[in-house]
Amino acid sequence: MTSILEYIHSIRMVIDFGLVVLIWMVQLIIYPGFLFYGDSDLLKWHKYYTPRITFVVAPLMFIQMGIAIYLSVFEFSLLNLIYALLVLSTWASTFLYFVPLHQKIEGNRDLKISADQLASLNWIRTLQWSFIFLYGLFLLTS
Repeated sequence: MTSILEYIHSIRMVIDFGLVVLIWMVQLIIYPGFLFYGDSDLLKWHKYYTPRITFVVAPLMFIQMGIAIYLSVFEFSLLNLIYALLVLSTWASTFLYFVPLHQKIEGNRDLKISADQLASLNWIRTLQWSFIFLYGLFLLTS
């Protein structure tokens, strides 16, 4: 019989894998693609792109955070706490650095600079979500 904890860890791995695949696509394809647009086309594309990518990313991030909180509260261990802190770090970098850059583009301010910063600084989140996924694999074996 499978326990609820086994289901949670299975869902965690699917969500973590989805986020790591998504962030690598963003890092290698989407953000560098921003650099090929002129200002008016970048502004149009960004207004189209942002709500659609948010529709995909936000539920995954909320589920990931919910699982991290659940594991930290109901299955407390140092390993689960570390997982929660890693997830929290992605939220912090997203809202401290990347949301403001997207807001600048949305507001038609510093378009090229903001697009360039998205492409270069997003390595932070790419590494964060990659590490979270690898750490999750480690959790399965511990």
